[in-house]
Amino acid sequence: MTHAYYGYDRRKLLKAPKIPLEVGKDKETVFRAIADEMVDEIQRKAALGDTCVFICPVGPVGQYPFFVERVNRENISLKHCWFINMDEYLDDEKNWVPTDHPLSFRGFMDRVVYSQIRPELNVPEERRVFPDPQNPAYIPELIERLGGVDVCFGGIGINGHLAFNEADPSKTPEEFISLKTRVLPISPETRPANAIGDFGGNLEDMPKYCITIGFHEIYHARKIRLGVFRDWHRAVIRRAAYGERTAAFPVSLLQGRDDVLIRMTEMVAQ
Repeated sequence: MTHAYYGYDRRKLLKAPKIPLEVGKDKETVFRAIADEMVDEIQRKAALGDTCVFICPVGPVGQYPFFVERVNRENISLKHCWFINMDEYLDDEKNWVPTDHPLSFRGFMDRVVYSQIRPELNVPEERRVFPDPQNPAYIPELIERLGGVDVCFGGIGINGHLAFNEADPSKTPEEFISLKTRVLPISPETRPANAIGDFGGNLEDMPKYCITIGFHEIYHARKIRLGVFRDWHRAVIRRAAYGERTAAFPVSLLQGRDDVLIRMTEMVAQ
């Protein structure tokens, strides 16, 4: 069986998607739009005197240099912010990979984000949070204590996964949406895709396990903003926007939810 939506051109893709879509000229345009929305929400919450809570990805990452530049140039305080990262790779003993591992998300955030922001503006260290395999319940408990997530930023994996919430056709949509932060094996589809995209094709040393924020935490954020820009995202975005709503392709579960937006490049839309 073939699916007609994989053949949709730009015009047909944007005609009636089940998830709102936005096209930017190129990767820089998409990444700048994400960075600008991060800054806008931080400033909006600061003006209200409220805490700002983000779920943040390491993938996509192109928004962070633009975000850091604006924070430093415009003297934007992040003292009222919580940055809760989506996930992290684990070693074979199911502990965090070390921060000097080439794939460490904790190491990336330190190198590219936190170490580049002026200290007097920076997110307090105790508010830079990663899911911990030794205490996975902390993330959903923290989010509840903070009153929810303002914006979840992220990307989409090749099998439709958000964070490392891997496709599971055995679950109903409701069962999948109820999944919270947990340790998982990385799927056979995701390991080679990530090895190609992020690890120079080194599948042999690619981690086999991860800890991921749950689909529950993502789905219940007040806003969800996703960015896609790779060649293979052409198929992913078409299934997300026109395929059936199923746990076999997790991003499709966002169909019908309010305040969701997927940003893509022209290359992905074509």
